[in-house]
Amino acid sequence: MSLNPIPFWYLRHGETDWNAEGLSQGNVDIPLNHVGVMQAKRAARTLRAVPIKTIVSSPLSRAKDTANMAAEQLGLPVLVDEELREVSFGVQEGLPMGDWYDDWIADKYTPEGAETFAELRARAVRAINRATALPGPVLVVAHGALWRAFRYEAGLPANVRTPNALPLMVKPDGAGSWTIETLELVPEF
Repeated sequence: MSLNPIPFWYLRHGETDWNAEGLSQGNVDIPLNHVGVMQAKRAARTLRAVPIKTIVSSPLSRAKDTANMAAEQLGLPVLVDEELREVSFGVQEGLPMGDWYDDWIADKYTPEGAETFAELRARAVRAINRATALPGPVLVVAHGALWRAFRYEAGLPANVRTPNALPLMVKPDGAGSWTIETLELVPEF
């Protein structure tokens, strides 16, 4: 299954305490911390300048709360897609991110009880394709590992850390490649 060649916006959720501590969150529903709320609000204010028509979010609260802040600024509802949830890291959830992560992305190692990177990639393509089939421009609000899965499927380097709550415009170039542009955040209050 390949990605729909349709441009969309991507927003990783705001920071959580586990992000700040370098812990693997996975499917554990860790809420935004104070910094994450401020990041999400700033991203939402920034997105007011974008003519977004549809917002689709992961069901996990850190992403859904980030999406709800954008939705409030844009006057839109938030649709939830279960397949946009963060990857299950199995026994690694709640533990420090470590050397195992590179091997997981290379499909050389999968923690006990975790999804493989290949499984996440297939799920990410299905979810993003469903989102981009909706009226656009679409804003997808999700997670870091899901973004890495998208990057892999888009032919981009996969293991690239994505900042929390930084709006990204993702565009196909018509020749099978994708480009990513960041939206300059509005100044703080």
